[in-house]
Amino acid sequence: MLSTNRRRQLIRAASALRGLYAITDPILTPPDLIISKVEQAVLGGAQIVQYRDNTANKIARQQQATALLELCRDYYVPVVINNDVMLADAVGAQGVHLGLDDMPISEARAILSEDVIIGASCYNDFARAKRAYREGADYIAFGSFFPSLTKPEAVKADLDLLRCARRQFAVPICAIGGITVDNAASLVDAGADLLAVIGNVFAGPEPDAAARKFAALFE
Repeated sequence: MLSTNRRRQLIRAASALRGLYAITDPILTPPDLIISKVEQAVLGGAQIVQYRDNTANKIARQQQATALLELCRDYYVPVVINNDVMLADAVGAQGVHLGLDDMPISEARAILSEDVIIGASCYNDFARAKRAYREGADYIAFGSFFPSLTKPEAVKADLDLLRCARRQFAVPICAIGGITVDNAASLVDAGADLLAVIGNVFAGPEPDAAARKFAALFE
C-alpha cells in the first residue's frame, strides 16, 4: 500500500508527464548521431527521452547516457534509462523503465531516490498494471498498439485497455508500439498521456519536424 505522500507524488507526476516520449535506438540513433538527433527531437517538442541500447558495452552506455543527461538538462527534459537500474543510479538519470524480466519496482525504488521516475511495461496485461500501480510506478506503459518494426513479436494491446487504465490509475498512461503521426490521435483520445515513439521520430532526416507533429496532438 502506498503512503499518502507517495500517492501525492504520483498525482503530481500525472500532470507533469504528457506528450511525446522519444526513445533512442542503437541503429536509428547511433553513437555519432545520438546527441544531435535527440536534440532535434527535444527542440521539436519531445517531453521525455528514454536511452535504450542493449548492444553497447557498459562503458559506452555510461558515456552515451551521461552525454544525453548533459544535453537534456539544458532543456529541462528528463532522461529515463531503459531496463538498467544500476546505470540510472550511476549517471544520476531522472528515471528508469522496467520490463517483465527487469528488477522489481520495490527493489529499484530502494536503490534510487524517491523522486526518480519509475516506468513499467505492462504490455496488454491489466493485472500487471494494477500491481505496478500499487507498487508505486510513476507511469504505466501498454502496447504494442500497432505493428512495430522494432519489436515485431510484441503482444497486441487495444484502445479499451487505455480507456480502462485512464479511469483507474492516477498516473500517466503511456502507449507504445508502431505509433505514427497518422495513428496516434486515437491513442490520445483513448487516454494516453505519453506516446512512446522510436522510428517515426528518428528514422527520418528531420526529428524536430516529426516531434512537432506529435507535440501538436497534445495542444
